[in-house]
Amino acid sequence: MNYKSPVYGVTPVHYTKLKANNYNPNTVPTTELKLLEKSIWEDGYTQPIVCFPLEDSGNYEIIDGFHRYTIMKTSKRIRERENEMLPVVILEKDAVNRIASTIRHNRARGFHNVELMSNIVGELVDSGMSDNWIMKNIGMDANEILRLKQVSGLAHLFLDKDFSKVPD
Repeated sequence: MNYKSPVYGVTPVHYTKLKANNYNPNTVPTTELKLLEKSIWEDGYTQPIVCFPLEDSGNYEIIDGFHRYTIMKTSKRIRERENEMLPVVILEKDAVNRIASTIRHNRARGFHNVELMSNIVGELVDSGMSDNWIMKNIGMDANEILRLKQVSGLAHLFLDKDFSKVPD
């Protein structure tokens, strides 16, 4: 097999060429952001930012690493030390699979905002993804998907479900 993991192709990219995606439900409290800044200051960038190249612009959409990118933007001492460059690896995936990659990366590390996760499930369902696809690709179980659909209050997310009728 000739597969080569993206991490073997780390490339330095100027931080202004990176753009946040519009679907990441992950949030980090201020205390943890301060800890991340300390970690990067003490240890350097130990994980690359995972990105998708935006067509013909020379810019990249962040799939994973938004908070590491945020530290670069907000910490002058780190920005100066790193010469305003971030380590980047590229994932060539379509939009739905970029979302799945973001969620997998996030879920392996921490917690998500319920409302934003509900929006993600809605977007995936609207994109034609089945509950089974969501379970397989994002690591959710059926009950979690059901709860997130319920949070959204969007009836169209339940269109593919059979519900038994209440007897008269």
